[in-house]
Amino acid sequence: MKVLNFYYDIHNYQLERREKHCSIRLGDKRPKYQDGDIVWITYGIRDEVLKKIYTGAIRRVDYKQIKQLTKEDLVSENPSAPTIEQLLEFLQKIYKKPITVDDYVSVIYFREVIEEMVEE
Repeated sequence: MKVLNFYYDIHNYQLERREKHCSIRLGDKRPKYQDGDIVWITYGIRDEVLKKIYTGAIRRVDYKQIKQLTKEDLVSENPSAPTIEQLLEFLQKIYKKPITVDDYVSVIYFREVIEEMVEE
């Protein structure tokens, strides 16, 4: 099972409330995440225990420059920080390097998959 993991408390809160519908990640993630992939949406620090929030399905993965991001991309990533300037600040914090509007990112859209038990 593939994992789409998030590190920050704000993401955990948004995921728990089902407010976050995409992840914007630096670089080309299309080889790793493809339309229709089933993934675990998790929260936690790499190489430590992860908390599974829910099972998800990848809806689509777009690859574009930051300056090409739409309002939908930004709001789906973080409803409380819907500007490119806020995203740049956040990405620089995560990746610990300068990032500009000319850099390329992957926009990974996902949705929850409800797992129901079928009684026989």
